[in-house]
Amino acid sequence: MRSVRRPGAYVCGIDAAMDVIGGKWKVLILWALDEKPCRFGELRRAVPGVTEKVLSSHLKELEDDGIVHREEYAEVPPRVEYSLTPRGASLNAALGPLGEWGRENVFPGADGAALAPEGRAAGAAATKRPLVRA
Repeated sequence: MRSVRRPGAYVCGIDAAMDVIGGKWKVLILWALDEKPCRFGELRRAVPGVTEKVLSSHLKELEDDGIVHREEYAEVPPRVEYSLTPRGASLNAALGPLGEWGRENVFPGADGAALAPEGRAAGAAATKRPLVRA
Protein backbone atom coordinates (compact mmCIF):
# COMPACT_ATOMS: atom_id res chain seq x y z
CA MET A 1 0.00 0.00 0.00
CA ARG A 2 1.21 3.46 -0.79
CA SER A 3 2.00 5.86 2.04
CA VAL A 4 0.82 9.46 2.01
CA ARG A 5 3.48 11.90 0.82
CA ARG A 6 4.62 14.68 3.10
CA PRO A 7 6.40 17.37 1.02
CA GLY A 8 8.26 18.65 4.10
CA ALA A 9 9.78 15.21 4.64
CA TYR A 10 11.97 15.31 1.51
CA VAL A 11 15.68 15.99 1.87
CA CYS A 12 16.16 17.32 -1.68
CA GLY A 13 14.57 17.43 -5.13
CA ILE A 14 16.04 14.07 -6.12
CA ASP A 15 14.45 12.52 -3.03
CA ALA A 16 11.06 13.94 -4.07
CA ALA A 17 11.47 12.83 -7.70
CA MET A 18 12.52 9.32 -6.65
CA ASP A 19 9.37 9.10 -4.55
CA VAL A 20 7.35 9.62 -7.74
CA ILE A 21 9.36 7.28 -10.01
CA GLY A 22 10.49 4.77 -7.39
CA GLY A 23 9.83 1.14 -8.12
CA LYS A 24 11.10 -1.30 -10.67
CA TRP A 25 8.63 -0.52 -13.45
CA LYS A 26 7.57 3.14 -13.33
CA VAL A 27 10.42 4.49 -15.44
CA LEU A 28 9.78 1.82 -18.08
CA ILE A 29 6.07 2.71 -18.09
CA LEU A 30 6.99 6.38 -18.61
CA TRP A 31 9.35 5.42 -21.43
CA ALA A 32 6.62 3.40 -23.17
CA LEU A 33 4.09 6.22 -22.82
CA ASP A 34 6.59 8.70 -24.23
CA GLU A 35 6.36 6.83 -27.54
CA LYS A 36 2.56 7.10 -27.81
CA PRO A 37 -0.62 6.80 -25.74
CA CYS A 38 -1.26 3.15 -24.91
CA ARG A 39 -4.02 0.89 -23.79
CA PHE A 40 -3.40 -1.36 -20.79
CA GLY A 41 -2.59 -4.43 -22.89
CA GLU A 42 -0.17 -2.47 -25.06
CA LEU A 43 1.65 -1.28 -21.94
CA ARG A 44 1.77 -4.82 -20.56
CA ARG A 45 3.46 -5.97 -23.77
CA ALA A 46 5.78 -2.92 -23.88
CA VAL A 47 7.05 -3.62 -20.35
CA PRO A 48 7.82 -7.35 -20.36
CA GLY A 49 7.88 -8.98 -16.95
CA VAL A 50 5.47 -6.62 -15.20
CA THR A 51 2.39 -8.29 -13.73
CA GLU A 52 -1.10 -6.92 -14.37
CA LYS A 53 -1.50 -6.15 -10.67
CA VAL A 54 1.74 -4.14 -10.44
CA LEU A 55 1.10 -2.35 -13.75
CA SER A 56 -2.38 -1.37 -12.62
CA SER A 57 -1.05 -0.18 -9.26
CA HIS A 58 1.78 1.86 -10.80
CA LEU A 59 -0.56 3.45 -13.36
CA LYS A 60 -2.92 4.47 -10.56
CA GLU A 61 -0.03 5.98 -8.55
CA LEU A 62 1.30 7.84 -11.59
CA GLU A 63 -2.21 9.11 -12.28
CA ASP A 64 -2.58 10.28 -8.66
CA ASP A 65 0.77 12.10 -8.98
CA GLY A 66 -0.39 13.92 -12.14
CA ILE A 67 2.17 12.14 -14.35
CA VAL A 68 -0.21 9.95 -16.36
CA HIS A 69 -3.65 10.77 -17.76
CA ARG A 70 -6.27 8.01 -17.96
CA GLU A 71 -8.84 8.58 -20.71
CA GLU A 72 -12.01 6.46 -20.66
CA TYR A 73 -13.99 6.24 -23.89
CA ALA A 74 -17.73 5.53 -23.77
CA GLU A 75 -17.62 2.67 -26.25
CA VAL A 76 -18.66 -0.94 -26.34
CA PRO A 77 -16.43 -2.67 -25.46
CA PRO A 78 -15.01 -0.10 -23.03
CA ARG A 79 -11.67 1.42 -24.01
CA VAL A 80 -9.12 3.15 -21.77
CA GLU A 81 -5.94 4.87 -22.93
CA TYR A 82 -3.04 6.12 -20.85
CA SER A 83 -0.89 9.06 -21.88
CA LEU A 84 1.64 11.41 -20.32
CA THR A 85 0.48 14.71 -18.91
CA PRO A 86 2.68 17.78 -19.51
CA ARG A 87 4.11 17.11 -16.05
CA GLY A 88 4.87 13.52 -17.10
CA ALA A 89 6.52 14.68 -20.32
CA SER A 90 8.73 17.05 -18.31
CA LEU A 91 9.67 14.16 -16.00
CA ASN A 92 10.60 12.03 -19.02
CA ALA A 93 12.75 14.90 -20.31
CA ALA A 94 14.50 15.03 -16.93
CA LEU A 95 15.13 11.27 -17.13
CA GLY A 96 16.78 11.65 -20.57
CA PRO A 97 20.27 12.42 -19.17
CA LEU A 98 19.97 9.45 -16.81
CA GLY A 99 19.20 7.20 -19.78
CA GLU A 100 22.16 8.63 -21.68
CA TRP A 101 24.43 7.91 -18.71
CA GLY A 102 23.14 4.32 -18.63
CA ARG A 103 23.82 3.85 -22.35
CA GLU A 104 27.33 5.26 -22.02
CA ASN A 105 28.37 3.57 -18.77
CA VAL A 106 26.36 0.38 -18.29
CA PHE A 107 24.52 -0.75 -21.41
CA PRO A 108 26.84 -2.33 -24.00
CA GLY A 109 27.58 -0.04 -26.93
CA ALA A 110 27.94 -0.94 -30.59
CA ASP A 111 31.17 -2.82 -29.88
CA GLY A 112 29.49 -4.93 -27.17
CA ALA A 113 31.38 -3.45 -24.22
CA ALA A 114 30.85 -0.69 -21.72
CA LEU A 115 33.60 1.00 -19.76
CA ALA A 116 34.06 -0.04 -16.15
CA PRO A 117 34.75 2.69 -13.57
CA GLU A 118 38.49 2.02 -13.88
CA GLY A 119 38.31 2.59 -17.65
CA ARG A 120 38.61 -1.09 -18.61
CA ALA A 121 36.18 -2.75 -20.99
CA ALA A 122 33.62 -4.62 -18.94
CA GLY A 123 31.51 -6.87 -21.12
CA ALA A 124 29.12 -9.47 -19.77
CA ALA A 125 31.84 -12.14 -19.82
CA ALA A 126 34.21 -10.00 -17.78
CA THR A 127 31.64 -9.42 -15.03
CA LYS A 128 30.35 -13.04 -15.05
CA ARG A 129 26.77 -11.72 -15.28
CA PRO A 130 24.71 -10.19 -18.06
CA LEU A 131 24.56 -6.40 -18.14
CA VAL A 132 20.93 -6.38 -19.30
CA ARG A 133 17.99 -8.67 -18.73
CA ALA A 134 16.93 -10.81 -21.65
